Amino acid sequence: MRGRTQPATEAMHDAPCYLNGEFLRVSAARVSVLDRGFIFGDGVYEVVPVYARRLFRFDEHMARLARSLARLRIANPAGRDEWLARCRALVQAEPADDQVVYLQITRGVAPREHVMPEGQTPTVFMMTNPMRPPTAEQRRQGVACTTARDFRWERGDIKSTSLLGNILARQMSADHGAVETIMFRDGHLTEAAASNVWIVHEGALLG
Repeated sequence: MRGRTQPATEAMHDAPCYLNGEFLRVSAARVSVLDRGFIFGDGVYEVVPVYARRLFRFDEHMARLARSLARLRIANPAGRDEWLARCRALVQAEPADDQVVYLQITRGVAPREHVMPEGQTPTVFMMTNPMRPPTAEQRRQGVACTTARDFRWERGDIKSTSLLGNILARQMSADHGAVETIMFRDGHLTEAAASNVWIVHEGALLG
């Protein structure tokens, strides 16, 4: 299992970021309180790992981002090469060799109304942070996990910024002194609250 969480008490890293056409630091980034991502969680995100300063499976991540946007009827605000240039600029601004680039696109700023507004300019936010791999002890000993029914919504094909279900599931493990909650639905393992799950069975890697 590859974790993607950081302790809530960890000092905030003033990460390099990109917001609506400007490169800056997260401490200087500002978004309207009427942004539909803030009001409704009306947006999608994508995460691109970076190993040795190289973006991992960039095109596959961009394809998934495009699918999520299309299913929410949000026009993709950039082409593949523009996304790539922005990601590379952020990676260059972060000293760590291994990083995690986060991209988020919301429907943009509009009056609070559930119906999707037309013609809004999407809000585009990106940032990168140093990757936090498992410790040597965690790799050697493993980590404690809890299990739970996957009670999240059924549109797993949309990588939505609304992650309340994941938060509740992850808190379940924290409340029991564990690292993660592995979720099941209809007898099938779906995923963990904030991690990918991989299984080694008879020498073969399944995931």
